[in-house]
Formats: sequence, structure tokens, C-alpha cells
Amino acid sequence: MILRSLVASTALLIASGAVAQTATHAGAHNPAIKTNDAAHVAAPAKGANSFSESQARGRLTKAGYRNVSRLTKDENGVWRGMAVRAGKKVHVGLDYKGDVTAR
Repeated sequence: MILRSLVASTALLIASGAVAQTATHAGAHNPAIKTNDAAHVAAPAKGANSFSESQARGRLTKAGYRNVSRLTKDENGVWRGMAVRAGKKVHVGLDYKGDVTAR
């Protein structure tokens, strides 16, 4: 009886480990993964922003915005300014994660 319980417990542990390793989260955002690409998000994240003005301008340019101007850091740590994309003038923002917002 003890042997049967031991075998069943071992099988259960092996099966649960396999399930945990194959689980995926489609579309999950993992902020621990560093990339140099600027993501476009709906709302900027509040937090201490360590980007300099020239780095923020470079990030926005790399994201496809031209004529970036009037960049200032707001009270939430978000770089905000004006830029042109696809021939239209838009308000842009860059948060501490490097994510871009436009409206």
C-alpha cells in the first residue's frame, strides 16, 4: 500500500512539473525583458524617468516620429512634447519604461 501511494505521488509531481513548464501566457507583457524598441501603449506609466532629453528625443525618433519639439518632463516623470508622424502633428509622451504614447 505504501509503495502504491509513493508511485502515485511521484507520478503526480512529474505531471504537474511538466504542465508548469509548458504553460504560456499569450500577449503577456514582461517588463523584466529589456529591449531597445519603443512600444506604443495607451497610457504612460508613472515613475522616475532616467532618460535625458536627448535620449527621449532619440527614442521618439526611432519610434517613427519626426520634428520632435517642446520636450519637457511632467510631474509624473513622463517626457511630453510635440512631433509629426504620417504628416500629422501629435502630442507624444515617453515614460520611464521607454514606452511611447501619442494623441
